Amino acid sequence: MRYSAQGANIEFETEGPRTGVPIIFIHGFPFAKAMWQPQVELLKKDFHVISYDVRGHGASDVGDGQYTVELFVDDVLGLLDHLKLSKVVCVGLSMGGYIALRAAERSPEKFRALVLCDTRSEADGNEGKIKRAGQARTVKADGMKKFADGFLKAVFFEKSFETNQPAVDSIRAMIENSSPTAVAGTLIAMAARTDTTPSLYTIKVPTLILVGQHDTVTPPSASHAMKEKIPGAELHMIGKAGHMSNLENPEEFNAHLLAFLRKLK
Repeated sequence: MRYSAQGANIEFETEGPRTGVPIIFIHGFPFAKAMWQPQVELLKKDFHVISYDVRGHGASDVGDGQYTVELFVDDVLGLLDHLKLSKVVCVGLSMGGYIALRAAERSPEKFRALVLCDTRSEADGNEGKIKRAGQARTVKADGMKKFADGFLKAVFFEKSFETNQPAVDSIRAMIENSSPTAVAGTLIAMAARTDTTPSLYTIKVPTLILVGQHDTVTPPSASHAMKEKIPGAELHMIGKAGHMSNLENPEEFNAHLLAFLRKLK
């Protein structure tokens, strides 16, 4: 299904009973909604599950490639309005967490709970901004296959290449199928995102934080820092996982997610 948002069509799917608690999943960079398949399959029996492709990713339109995180937030809030949903549980991984935190900062009334996975609240420092600018340049010059080779090594725990090759192959395909224009635009958007750390103290909804034990992109220290600031937040480290904790150890990830969601019902 698609909905039109500010010059681009956004691809989304809904599964599960409309009477169930609504849960929206926001994927990481540069992936697609399919990365949430282990969670969607688990939850669609009892929950109203929404997953979508962030603008420029998956089957959503690339548009002009000039993105901001504010635009991504406009898209997800617009999707909730399109579906006539309020008080949703928002689950975001990495970039999805950036979008979720800013959306909750802008429109806290729309969210019933937050699940922040392998993400952080801080904006990029100068070193991070420069790194993303360099990646944007090389993606446009060298294409997605070369980018995927290096990116996969950063986001997966090294042992996952031996124990979970299907997950690695799935994410590789998502990256290689991405538009260089969209990836470059998203890198610049993330480099320019705001710092949501000050708003963590004001979050009033139940919050679950999940992070891979071996995540080097957004390490456990970033998750602990968020937990200290979000009132009543719950944190769990996912063993045998790097940045892609929901795919590298779906059993443990899903157990914590489901236990958290059941407390909301």
